[in-house]
Amino acid sequence: MLNPEIERRKTFAIISHPDAGKTTLTEKFLLFGGAINTAGAVKRNKANQSNTSDFMEIERQRGISVATSVMGFEYADKRINILDTPGHKDFAEDTYRTLSAVDSVILVVDCVKGVEEQTEKLMSVCRMRNTPVIIFINKMDREGKEPFDLLDEIEEKLNISLCPQSWPIGQGHTFKGVYSIYHKQLNLFHSDKSKVTDSVVKVSNLNDSALLDYLQEKEISNLKDEAELANGVYGDLDASLYREGLLAPVFFGSAINNFGIKELLDTFIEIAPSPKHREAEERDVLVDEKNFSGFVFKIHANLDPKHRDRIAFLRICSGKFERNKFYYHTRQDKKMKFANPMDFMANEKSLVEEAWPGDVVGLYDSGNFKIGDTLTEGEKLHFKGIPSFSPAIFKEVENMDPMRTKQLEKGIEQLTDEGVAQLFVMQPGNRKVIGAVGELQFEVINFRLEHEYGAKCRFRTLTYSRSRWVTCDDKKKLDEFVKRKQAHIGTDKEGNPVYLSDNDFMLDMTKRDYPDMEFYATSEFKK
Repeated sequence: MLNPEIERRKTFAIISHPDAGKTTLTEKFLLFGGAINTAGAVKRNKANQSNTSDFMEIERQRGISVATSVMGFEYADKRINILDTPGHKDFAEDTYRTLSAVDSVILVVDCVKGVEEQTEKLMSVCRMRNTPVIIFINKMDREGKEPFDLLDEIEEKLNISLCPQSWPIGQGHTFKGVYSIYHKQLNLFHSDKSKVTDSVVKVSNLNDSALLDYLQEKEISNLKDEAELANGVYGDLDASLYREGLLAPVFFGSAINNFGIKELLDTFIEIAPSPKHREAEERDVLVDEKNFSGFVFKIHANLDPKHRDRIAFLRICSGKFERNKFYYHTRQDKKMKFANPMDFMANEKSLVEEAWPGDVVGLYDSGNFKIGDTLTEGEKLHFKGIPSFSPAIFKEVENMDPMRTKQLEKGIEQLTDEGVAQLFVMQPGNRKVIGAVGELQFEVINFRLEHEYGAKCRFRTLTYSRSRWVTCDDKKKLDEFVKRKQAHIGTDKEGNPVYLSDNDFMLDMTKRDYPDMEFYATSEFKK
């Protein structure tokens, strides 16, 4: 029998292509959970309004989420932890790491655009881990694709079986609401962006004469036909298949209008999995073990620009976390205790006395943590599945203000610790080279260096487009290789040599010329 505290935890991420309405949906969950009183409708230009989960200045200016936000709230006696992820492809790394810290996912699809490229990539990561997925088809108040066409496209492109749990009545200007297949009730649509209104009509079935008070005969007839067809094609929901990641329940709604959210949330807390066991390299860690364990999946500097704080986000995997208790940091082989562990409601923080598996706590960090680090009560564990990717764009940092060299170095050190990008040092001259997956990361680094550290720099694009970590059993041969290829060698933060090449042809030539060297696309080889 699981501890009731673990049983009532639901920890999930919201993922989508940019602009599908993910951050809006996050905010509306908080609204339904009573965690906030009114929602600011998310506008395309966020310069003049602040969204609960987008608290970094650049996010407000650009109108996109570039860092994962962590938010917790209580709903129907469940403790719900939401991780809102960046949708932009340049920040996919942050999203992939976040997916290692959740037990399930809600995937948002825009009914106008359907399945987009980033949606497919994110879904493939969920499939790798068999993460349970619920799909929310958003923006039903706009003219978009027909529901059956959308469902076909989702099944085909995302390679997952679907099971609609609500069905839309009309779309765009004819959108009247949704019928909840799961709860057998009608939810009538009327636009209200700022607060939650309850307009649910309980009906015994779709032949109930009470429907005529709200819908025209033609609309009822259409709804009956479509709901019947949907049931014939997709059948009833098998919650165990959903929890195995093989079947995705589908909901329709309009997040900006607070519509269709309640059905989604009510079904989610009934069927979504509570925290379960986690794979470590040494063994499987069971969620109900007595001893505490957890791993760091994200680091964020300057959550509060007034205080130069750096917070490591720790997902608890087993046991109970307690404030001021000593825990073992496995990589550094030392004991640490935390006087001010934090709980999050977006950028609101509160002190945590204790936390359970599924919870995410923020630990103030003076530079002890790296992404993937593990805390335990003494056992050496390394949790699996926290990737570090090979960058595709490399730029050298050029200091624009020599008087602020110290601030620039500290800023680059901390921002690359966060996993926003990777830092390599090249010789001669200790040149700092930043490797990233996309251009937007450089924009964010530049902006944050200036606004959070008071340092100015520019980036000079280099010709490299590939990076490989290099190892060799013979240290002498490795040293010889590094010396010969100095113009293409950078060292990462741990001092490991990384070979930077302009293209695949050059990389293949080097591999052929140096058969004793092992080349790795990620830094994971070290474990």
